[in-house]
Amino acid sequence: MRFKVAALQFTVIAVSLIFAASANARTINLVGFGDSLMAGYQLPPGDGFPEKLQAALKGKGFDVAIANAGVSGDTTTGGLARIDWSVPDGTDGVILELGANDALRGIPPEESEKNLDQMITRLKERGIAVLLVGMMAPPNMGADYAARFNPIYRKLSEKHGVRLYAFFLDGVVLDAGLKLSDGIHPNAKGVDVMVEKMEADVTNFVEAISSVKK
Repeated sequence: MRFKVAALQFTVIAVSLIFAASANARTINLVGFGDSLMAGYQLPPGDGFPEKLQAALKGKGFDVAIANAGVSGDTTTGGLARIDWSVPDGTDGVILELGANDALRGIPPEESEKNLDQMITRLKERGIAVLLVGMMAPPNMGADYAARFNPIYRKLSEKHGVRLYAFFLDGVVLDAGLKLSDGIHPNAKGVDVMVEKMEADVTNFVEAISSVKK
């Protein structure tokens, strides 16, 4: 009789612990905040970077949701104007990818840096982690412009102590087979390459957020 009572007590305790763990576990909510490269320009639904990255992370067992807040044509100025309302309360982390259109338009890198600086500051003030995604100036902008533009992401990463993924189009930018006919935006295969290359960095980002949220 005592054995049955003890077994019943053990079962009750075990079930309670399982429910407690389930209550404490929750989805990590991320936002992919950027331009057409994030939005999935001319790609079918589900083939954009945030969607494919979410699928890859879920495949590894992570309970994560990634909202797509990419806007085609967006500059850092546009991003700064919408950062507060495009990133909802309850967001745990932002993958911040902006600056490509600034470089294409020849916007002074100092302005781009200032805008990104303010975006990171606002997100951190809200307790939202940031994974900063770097871009590189196109060759036609010249060496002087590149020397001013390319380093801003690492500078901001070091200034704010946020994680940095150096170049969003790594593995894609020089491969025509991974881009659309415009020669700029990734096609579905290109997005796959981007996800594969960035997955480890985002995994570390999610794990860091999870450890803080426990």
